Amino acid sequence: MSRLPLRLRLTAAFGLAMAVLLTAAGFLLSDHLGTSLDRTVAQGLRARAADISALVKQADTGLQESGLRSDGFAQVLDLRGKIVDHTPGLTESLLATAQLQRAKSGPLLVQRTTLSEGTVRLLAQPVSAQDRRLVVVVGTPLESRDAALATLRTELLVGGPIGLLVASVIGYLLAAAALRPVDRMRARAAAISANRLSERLPVARSHDEVSRLGDTLNEMLTRLETAMERERSFVADASHELRTPLAHLQAEVELALETPRTRGQLETALREVGIETDRLSQLAADLLLLARSDKGKLPLRLDDVALDELLGGVAARFDRRARDDRRRFEVNVPHIHVRVDRLRLEQALGNLVENSLRHGAGTIRLSATADDGMLDLHVADDGPGFPAGFAPHAFERFSRAEQSRGEGGTGLGLAIVAAIASAHGGEADVVASARGADVRLRIPRSVSQRQAPEPPRRRQTNGDPRQLRSSPAT
Repeated sequence: MSRLPLRLRLTAAFGLAMAVLLTAAGFLLSDHLGTSLDRTVAQGLRARAADISALVKQADTGLQESGLRSDGFAQVLDLRGKIVDHTPGLTESLLATAQLQRAKSGPLLVQRTTLSEGTVRLLAQPVSAQDRRLVVVVGTPLESRDAALATLRTELLVGGPIGLLVASVIGYLLAAAALRPVDRMRARAAAISANRLSERLPVARSHDEVSRLGDTLNEMLTRLETAMERERSFVADASHELRTPLAHLQAEVELALETPRTRGQLETALREVGIETDRLSQLAADLLLLARSDKGKLPLRLDDVALDELLGGVAARFDRRARDDRRRFEVNVPHIHVRVDRLRLEQALGNLVENSLRHGAGTIRLSATADDGMLDLHVADDGPGFPAGFAPHAFERFSRAEQSRGEGGTGLGLAIVAAIASAHGGEADVVASARGADVRLRIPRSVSQRQAPEPPRRRQTNGDPRQLRSSPAT
């Protein structure tokens, strides 16, 4: 059954439901007609019994001369079963001995019995007349009733299958019409390949379940096309980034092998090879981190971390480079404990500080705020900030502003920041700022209550990292 086309399965289910419905309707109709006919027969018998009882109370005989209707018959019996009076042709008692005994005490309805006239229904009731007890028996043939029911059943047996066949054909046509858009979408989907992801499925303007399915599939194709384009761009950019250090490595090795060189020259060449090797290793590590993030498998090792120590440690790690560029750090962080992956968060903050040192200017401000169960970490500076229109693409892989393309870097730093924030259940974004750049990591927090929160601390560096000092927050 499961191998049949869907339209045939729908037609079969519809036909089965219609068969059950028609069968139930036939039984109900037949039962209703039978009940109505039985009610009519019972009313006729009671009326005839009442008329004959009135006649018997007036005279001993008279059924043959009473002029009653010819569609029934009657008898008057005494308590011993002797016929006192009867309609023409009834010379034998209509009631058996047991039935007569029951009729003496009250009305008795004999649903069906067979006489020489055929199948009949009888009604017997006691009556007192001329100072004696009698039993009046009236009856009517069931031929008309049985013929009406038989005619109805014949019509149902003949007309039911015809009606079921017509309904099944209509159901098949309706199913075929309803599934025609699905067939069109299937044919188009079969023609779409990785090189034709720009095509879309045809969707009818019916706004029903099928059209909504088509819209959903088209949205999925759009996402697949975007992901495929991003994947191709990623591979192309990664190849480009790998080609540069590999070319440098090849050039240094070939140069070292071509001509005799002094020990100092060889050491210089090896140092250059080491630098390019480190660059390749870092690029490979970054690509591996992003690949794990894509699969949702970026591992996290959560620890209870003092937030001010975390950001202070990041500032201390980059302090020498900041002093070489005549810049300083300003750390404004509340003394709270959060449950995060310390190494991953240090990596994300380090990437932001690295970007600020490379592209920014002035003081590098590290700050944090915690409210509503979320933790906001900011890294800001006084530099030129992000170019107009670049902020929405800043966290994309290999994304670099035009003016920074000649300054080194792979364009993966901010993408790694976004991946680490996402692994923590948060996000990274660029905050609108009147001056410089301000990048925020927003992640969930879990504040420890081991000790009461202390006032926020501001730390400044003016040379030696050991000179980090606290000052009130502003």
